[in-house]
Amino acid sequence: MKKQHTLTFWEATSIIIGHGIGAGILSVPYLASKNSFRDVVLILAFCYLFNLVLHLVIAELSYNNDGAQFVKCFDSELFSGKRRKIFTWLAFALLGLSVLFNVSAFLTGAAAVFRSWFGLPDAAGILLFYILGAGVVFVGMKLVGICEKYAVGAMAAVVLILLIATLRSELTPLRTAGAGINNALALFGMISFSLSAVMSTPQVVKGLNGDVKGIRAAIASGLGVNAGLILLITLMTLLGAGKGITEDGALVDLARHLGGWVSVVGYIFTLLALATSFWANTLNLRDIIHEQTAWNEKLSWLAATAPCLALALFGLSSFVGFTRFASLIQVVTGVGIVWAYHLSRRRTGEAKLVGRFGSLPFQIAVVLCTLLATVGAVLPVT
Repeated sequence: MKKQHTLTFWEATSIIIGHGIGAGILSVPYLASKNSFRDVVLILAFCYLFNLVLHLVIAELSYNNDGAQFVKCFDSELFSGKRRKIFTWLAFALLGLSVLFNVSAFLTGAAAVFRSWFGLPDAAGILLFYILGAGVVFVGMKLVGICEKYAVGAMAAVVLILLIATLRSELTPLRTAGAGINNALALFGMISFSLSAVMSTPQVVKGLNGDVKGIRAAIASGLGVNAGLILLITLMTLLGAGKGITEDGALVDLARHLGGWVSVVGYIFTLLALATSFWANTLNLRDIIHEQTAWNEKLSWLAATAPCLALALFGLSSFVGFTRFASLIQVVTGVGIVWAYHLSRRRTGEAKLVGRFGSLPFQIAVVLCTLLATVGAVLPVT
């Protein structure tokens, strides 16, 4: 854990927030409209607790391996024998591809915003967002943390503006009746996805130089802010759009109800959300490549970002295909993380970060919740 990687508490917290904020948060209100508001609050609270334990388990695993990313942790704790290197490189390839397709989707999403807002061609929009986004990561973790901090503040301001506008408009009563287990599980899966910042957790461990209290507080605070944003965006969409909530996304539905000016606010929020996720994901992939190949950080940055740019420019990425691929990787990675943590905890004989909540019963519960969230993500809603 190098001193030059030092982050302040709020910068580390913002990396967790920035990684989690994205399209998932804007998709929650549609599924929330299919459940009672009481169920929405209960599911959100449970998802927060489940994700808090999961992220602390990940932090503990990284902490026990000097702030390493997943692949290095798997190599140290999980894989052994003659096939160790094969499994390590397989994990590297799967995680790398998952992040690569994810980042290329951010680039194409940003291009769509620039096209709708300013009429820019897709290629120009992709290049513009890449230069602005990848340039921040090129400088390093510290600048990523600073930019995440200000972007998170700006997104909070946008949400506050929308909330005030919603409360001043005609409001729709909140739903009080439940609507079945399928709808509840689908909401659970989407909120779990929206709160996930698992790939950025090792950055917090490294950025805070192994400060146990700081790491624990940053993770809890980051997930808490994201949970609060999910609740606010969901509440104002349910109150503002009422029965007009569609699968187009929360801000699109609000724009129909409040007027066209919300579209501009929506563009700003979307670009900020894409930027924070872009920074977090490419920083993670840079470090994964650096740890696995021993290339210097600048070359690792190029290897992490250039393929994403190529995929986006040539239209080789599919958002739907990526989502299905990422869901599979999430399950495999989640199970692997918990098993690696189990071995790491047994090796070290202590649990400074997660304490008794990292014991075997909680490990099993985390795996079951991960599987349940994946099931919920593919269930139909009524």
